[in-house]
Amino acid sequence: MAHWIFQDEHHMFRKAVRKFIEKEIIPNVEKWEREEEVPRSLYERMGELGYLGIKFPEKYGGSDSDIITEAVLIEEMAKCGSGGVAAAIGAHTGIAMTNIWKYGSEEQKQNYLVPGIKGEKISALAITEPSGGSDVSAIKTTAKKSGSHYILNGSKTFITNGVNADYVIVAAKTREEPVHRNISLFIVETDWEGFSAGKKLKKLGWHASDTGELFFDEVKVPEENLIGREHEGFLYIMENFQFERLSMALGCVGLGELAIETAKKYSQERIQFNRPLSKFQVLRHKMVDMAVDLEKARNITYRALYLYNKGEDVVTEATMAKVYATEMIRRVTDQALQIHGGNGYMMEYDVQRFWRDARIQSIGGGTTQIMNEILTKRLGIIS
Repeated sequence: MAHWIFQDEHHMFRKAVRKFIEKEIIPNVEKWEREEEVPRSLYERMGELGYLGIKFPEKYGGSDSDIITEAVLIEEMAKCGSGGVAAAIGAHTGIAMTNIWKYGSEEQKQNYLVPGIKGEKISALAITEPSGGSDVSAIKTTAKKSGSHYILNGSKTFITNGVNADYVIVAAKTREEPVHRNISLFIVETDWEGFSAGKKLKKLGWHASDTGELFFDEVKVPEENLIGREHEGFLYIMENFQFERLSMALGCVGLGELAIETAKKYSQERIQFNRPLSKFQVLRHKMVDMAVDLEKARNITYRALYLYNKGEDVVTEATMAKVYATEMIRRVTDQALQIHGGNGYMMEYDVQRFWRDARIQSIGGGTTQIMNEILTKRLGIIS
């Protein structure tokens, strides 16, 4: 859908991405869902086309485009119909490599960002731990300085790309106090001694994403693999959360469009009581409600995106977008499945996958409840 935030170059880019997805991703979705991972060839192909480096500087192989262009890719990837495929690519470009680009050294950018943009190396971000989720300050993984290295011990879970990543951005405590000034980020290569990844976690949705548990047993991390300044990792994580949450909202907008179009098409083709389902007023009105719900989410999200692109503080706007869009997609995909009736419950219909993939959105990147707590403070409801 056209919107004032997008210019001609964005519309042209959208057409190119959509053509690529229709030709090279959608025909493979079922296969990748069964295999519970996307192949390295997809990263390499997207790197070849420049899709992994949209926002990154040209000197590292990127396009140096604006964040609106990145948003187009996120929306269109969601429309491939597999949240796992979109999550795998998004985790690599949006939440892992971004830390190296923003805070890493020139050496780190050459060693990790450049091959990541090419699709030659896959990255992951490891923050969440078995003992806690949304409370980043409570992580237990430690990195203790020892000469020219840090000794890394601990574990992570629910890590997108965790099984197949070539390197992982790991959050670890580098001292006990003060809270929020005691966490650092490190680049850990997955072939280093002491690193191991468990089996792929079995999930309700996002089947095409390899999600794993990671273990660090006396891993020696060279001090040059510390990202940015020591003890400043919590700040880096919080800064990047804003675009991660915006990305999730954008993905929900993209999937919402797909879900509504799928339901509309089915309702026009499915005959019951000698007429298409679309002839039943209650179902027509249901789809109108779905479209209105989507449009609310779209405009909240696009406003936050516009302000983010201008460099403004969008903690409030991005959090609102994340809350509304991720709750919206649960409602919209559920109604899309309902319109399909019994067929919606059958695995051969894509709508069941939309519904399953949608469920994680209000959990990942900070639950709706945590988002609401952030908003109570931002809106001055509590001090």
